[in-house]
Order: sequence, then C-alpha cells, then structure tokens
Amino acid sequence: MPFGEFDFAKMFEMPKQMGDFKFAPVDMEGIVAAQRKNVEALAQANQLAVESMQAIARRQSEIFRSMMEEASSAVREVMAAGSPEEKAAKQTEIVKDAFQHAVQNMRELAELVAKSQTEALEVVQKRVADSLDELKLQIAKKK
Repeated sequence: MPFGEFDFAKMFEMPKQMGDFKFAPVDMEGIVAAQRKNVEALAQANQLAVESMQAIARRQSEIFRSMMEEASSAVREVMAAGSPEEKAAKQTEIVKDAFQHAVQNMRELAELVAKSQTEALEVVQKRVADSLDELKLQIAKKK
C-alpha cells in the first residue's frame, strides 16, 4: 500500500468532540420558498424584458416604414422641383427634416430601452431587498 496503514474511512468519521456540537436546524421550507420567489422575480423581469424588446422592435419597424414613405415622397418632391437651384433647396430642406426625425426617433428608442431596463431592474432590486428582509427575520427567530 503506498500510504502505509492509513485508514481513509477514519477521515470521514465525526470526531467525538463534534458529537456534542449542536447544528442549527435548517428551514428547508423557507429556503425553497425563498428560491421560488427568486425564480418568480427573474421570470417576471425576463417577461418585462421580452415584452419591451417586442415593443421596441415594433416601433423600429414603424419608424422604418415611415422613413421609407418619407424618402419616396422626398424623391417625388425633388423631381417635381423646377430649376436646379430649387431642387438643391428642396433637397437641403428634406435632409434637414430627415435628420431631425432621425434624432427624435433615436431619442424615443433610447427612452424605451431605458424604461425597459429600469422596469426589469426594479423587479430584481425589490426581490433582493425582500430577500435581505427575510434573512433578517430568520436570524431574529434564531436568537
């Protein structure tokens, strides 16, 4: 035997001194309930995130559709303008309007994303706070 007469089974026996040591009872129902609440909070946060992403995707689609309609209209307006100077002025006006719409749309989408993140984070933050309160109660019961 490479380890001599060493008995590995004795390593896992509880020493006699440990026999008198009292372990605190574990509240398995409380642990399971807390974990259930954690999973429910994560599921709710996920649901909010999915719904928000769908709303953002719908809004992006609406913006794209509107942008394509505006571009088509802009081409017709430029082509209808008479002289090259009038066409250039019309193009400048259209580009300025398009830029302003693009900035408004980006701002709107950024606000939607921020709102979505805030809502999902609030669910998780509330669960963490509740979990810490539950832990305090468990510790107070042990005293």
